[in-house]
Parts: sequence; C-alpha cells; structure tokens
Amino acid sequence: MGRGEAELIPQGRMSGPMPWVIAIMVAMTAIALAAGLALGNAVSAARAEIEGGVTIQIVEPRADLRAKQAKRAVAAIKDLPGIAGLRLVPQTELDALIEPWLGTGIDDATGTAIPVPALIDVRLDRQATPARLAAMEQAVMPVAPSAKIDAQSNWLKPVFDAMVSLQLLAMVLVGLLALALAAAVLLAARSALGANRDTIEIVHLLGGTDAQVARVFQRSIGYDAAGGGAVGLVLAMVVIFALGRRFAGLGAGLVDNGALIWSDWLLLALVPLLATLLAMVTARLTVMHALRKML
Repeated sequence: MGRGEAELIPQGRMSGPMPWVIAIMVAMTAIALAAGLALGNAVSAARAEIEGGVTIQIVEPRADLRAKQAKRAVAAIKDLPGIAGLRLVPQTELDALIEPWLGTGIDDATGTAIPVPALIDVRLDRQATPARLAAMEQAVMPVAPSAKIDAQSNWLKPVFDAMVSLQLLAMVLVGLLALALAAAVLLAARSALGANRDTIEIVHLLGGTDAQVARVFQRSIGYDAAGGGAVGLVLAMVVIFALGRRFAGLGAGLVDNGALIWSDWLLLALVPLLATLLAMVTARLTVMHALRKML
C-alpha cells in the first residue's frame, strides 16, 4: 500500500470531535504551564532580591528616644563586615506605608501622634544567616535596646511556600492533562478501529501489514492533533496575554517579577508539538496492540 493506504479507511469516521478535544487539552496545558513558569519566576526573583535583606525596627514609643536609638543603631552596624547597603527609612515613607490602612489626618483626629517604629533597611553582600543576624544584634542592642532585627526572607517565607505549592500543583496539572490527552487518543483509536474492523480485515487479506494499518491511524491522529494543537495554543495565548495585562495593572513587585521570559515562551510553543507527538505515539501503540489481539 502506498499513497492510497489512507483512502482505505474513511478519515471522517476516525476524527470526529478529536481535534476539538485536543485543542481544549492543549489550551489548558499551556495555561497551566504558563502559570507554573510565572510562579517560578516570581519566587526566584523575589528570593534573589530579599535574600540579603535585613530590617531593624526601633520599637520605642517616645519619638525623641526612638530617633536617637535609630541613629546609634545605624552608626553601630555601618562598619560591620558584609554590609552592602544601609538606609534609615524616612518618616514620610513610613507614613505612606501605613496610609492605606490608617488613612490620613489620624494625628489631627486623635490629638496624638501614632508611635510608628523607626525602620533601618540593611543590605548584606550575602544571605542573611542566623550567625550574621546574631552579630548585628550584638552590635545594635547595647545602643538600641528596643531594636528588633529580622531577615526579610523570614517575613515572606509563608508566601514563598504557598507559591511553590501552587507551582507544583500547576506542574501536576500539566502531567494529568497529558495523561488525559493520551487516554482520549486511546479511546478514539479503539473506537475508530472497531468502526473500521471489516475494512481492516480486507486490507489484511490483500496483503496489508499491521504496521501499514497503524500508520493510517497514526497519520490521521497526527493531523487532528496538529490542527487542534495550533488552535489550542492560540486560545491559550489569548488567555495568557489577557491575564498578564490584568496582573500588570496591579503594580505589585512580586507580580511584576512573574513575567514570562523568552525561554518560557519557547516551552509554551513546544506544547502543541509535544501533544502531537504524544497523540501519534499513543495511537500507533494502541492500534498495534489491538491488531495483535484481533487477528
């Protein structure tokens, strides 16, 4: 059998809704993969940014003592080894940080100023280890007894853990969708094989081999998967771009760090190709196995 081998089995009876099923599977897989990649980028960028960050709070209710202790703390740690940057956060920035929660004009309304801790932003040249935090505490506590020293990574650890869990969930979903695609192809191949059983028996009587019959099904599924995969990728890109614009409007640093890079887009472009390959291999193995049991 040559070019006419594909004409022996009606293609319409083999395809059915398969291209649309594959399109939906590819779209969902690409969206889940994009979500996992974006979460991974956000976590990696945020960790790199705050890995060496340390915050010193001067929790002193009296403003004059708070200002003095903050200046003494800055002087005590500025010459410590491994200090890459040091900044006493201005009061205007602190007011801007609490304004979304407390609003403005609180002092005028209550008649008293709200005691906001002084903040010192420290940047280390390496990771903020417990030993380095202990060294900073030994230098700061004698001159600023109301100081509290924390690594910035500790604050966001629950957030990072949650994002990593969501990333793993997205990757598991990608795997489950791949299995679902293979299962759908398997059922479609078996259904088409049963519908064309009489034709296949005639092909065998004429000297056709199992491999030639399997190639017909493999080619048909391959065309369906390629077309459906292309449609699914387009649908996924529309959703990804729409969600990207929505999240970009938030203006949050952690969200901005989750932007996809060129290698991520390359992986997304490979999704329909891998789906087509998976569908063709599944169809061939399914048909070959069924033919051995049939004859």
